[in-house]
Amino acid sequence: MENKFITVAYKLYVKQDGKKTLVEEATAERPFQFISGMGMALERFEKEIIDLAKGDNFILTIPSNEAYGEYMPEGVRSVPKDMFNIDGKFDHEHIFEGAIVPLQDNEGHQFFATITKVAPETVTVDLNHPYAGKDLTFEGKITEMRDATTEEMQEMINMMSHEGCDCGCDDCEGHHHHDGCGCGHCH
Repeated sequence: MENKFITVAYKLYVKQDGKKTLVEEATAERPFQFISGMGMALERFEKEIIDLAKGDNFILTIPSNEAYGEYMPEGVRSVPKDMFNIDGKFDHEHIFEGAIVPLQDNEGHQFFATITKVAPETVTVDLNHPYAGKDLTFEGKITEMRDATTEEMQEMINMMSHEGCDCGCDDCEGHHHHDGCGCGHCH
């Protein structure tokens, strides 16, 4: 299978309390761009849109078990508040209820967690993906679909290996799944 350079504009909805709620949007001005076959998009998302063409509209619902998995209550943990100290002081600027923060495990793997509670002695973190346990509905349009160039593939490999994407935007580091800088190399 050839690697395709794919650009999509979409709105992402989840069902909460019986109603459809918009949770994310990639506009035509800041689309989601990725190269197929490189693990940058949800597998089911990529599989469903790979056969579409530039200009095609799509509505795609991905069940939670094929998106970010089921919500796991054991993924919620309380940790000592001093784990979030910088120079001996608690980091109030970045650690607050609702904040999504990058963390690292003992083996150096980076991941994100949501801060759900800040107490006097502890901080409660939710290690589940924010969309865990939710079916995702994407409504969008393919704005580009073509073979990826060797240069684009190399830039993606560089970005994935943390060498940076060299695209001139400040948003490249630390993003996961559909966030990005819109420059085509930072997702």
